[in-house]
Amino acid sequence: MIERDLLGKIPDAVHRFVRYWKMRQEIKRFKSCRNVHELPAIFHYWSNKYLVPKFLPFGFGNPTEFFHLYMMRSCRRFRGEDCRFISIGSGNCDLETELAQMLIKSGFSNFVLECLDVNQHMLKRGRALAEENGLLDHMHFVCSDISEWEPIEPYHLVMVNHSLHHFVALERLFDTIHRVLHPEGFFVADDMIGRNGHMRWPEALAILQELWAELPHRYKYNHQLRRLEIEYENWDCSRQGGNEGVRSQDILPLLLKKFHFDLFVVYGNVIDIFVDRNFGHNFDPDSAFDKAFIDRVHAIDEESIKSGTIKPTHMTAAMTRDAVARTKMNNHLSPEFCVRWPDPG
Repeated sequence: MIERDLLGKIPDAVHRFVRYWKMRQEIKRFKSCRNVHELPAIFHYWSNKYLVPKFLPFGFGNPTEFFHLYMMRSCRRFRGEDCRFISIGSGNCDLETELAQMLIKSGFSNFVLECLDVNQHMLKRGRALAEENGLLDHMHFVCSDISEWEPIEPYHLVMVNHSLHHFVALERLFDTIHRVLHPEGFFVADDMIGRNGHMRWPEALAILQELWAELPHRYKYNHQLRRLEIEYENWDCSRQGGNEGVRSQDILPLLLKKFHFDLFVVYGNVIDIFVDRNFGHNFDPDSAFDKAFIDRVHAIDEESIKSGTIKPTHMTAAMTRDAVARTKMNNHLSPEFCVRWPDPG
């Protein structure tokens, strides 16, 4: 079943043109952007109440601690050598700088963290941040389109933080990572695995529309698109440029074909709409009504995901080249169970 083709073949010339155009759009979009991670207050209410307890049994409380955990494992395992780490799609390198600081504070200095991104403006800011914090001995910066990335030496850890859903050439990327990953190394990712363009599949959309109908109009203003949505529009975010969610639904099936999962934690679907940047700013974590609504949506998500009625849209996962241990996961929510195959035709 995993061998099923998820995306039609695109002629090479068209593929290159689309990739180039969208890459230029992304560079233009983020040239002057210094904070691409701002989230509404209601997101933090939800994540602290529900995501932290989901992560803690595995030894971390948030994605930053997740990356740090696996980096420490590598540094500890290879104490006699410098560990080579790389972050693909590092952007401004805020997270990478924080991780380098955390590793040093944890007593590990045997590492070099390479930051790879197509946007030279963001990498320039990343280098300045690393220099400001005295980390240039531990951090390197490489500007490259991922389709032209040709690493030679193995990496002890490859990390991707919310970048996979921007890439079109996933097959090539995963082939390259598999080839250069150290035999005992980790490929760690925190990313989106829902429908392309961050749309909802029909079964999730039906739940969302019922909840949407309950809400007063003041909760329906889309802050990203600057419009009021009396009726929820199942918007395809990949139309906005920057390859946003361009192949999200292909990520998990392709990873299953190529890697073994050491850790797989999943969450979210309908709740995304109410806590993310588009509509999340309409909710107040100090409002009893707003909190009760978010609590109810989360409960619906959890029950529906466990039953298989809908599939999760987020994953925090650590992978290896070969199967060396049983996958750690929540309940029965394995990578295989969580794949949402496209509808026939």
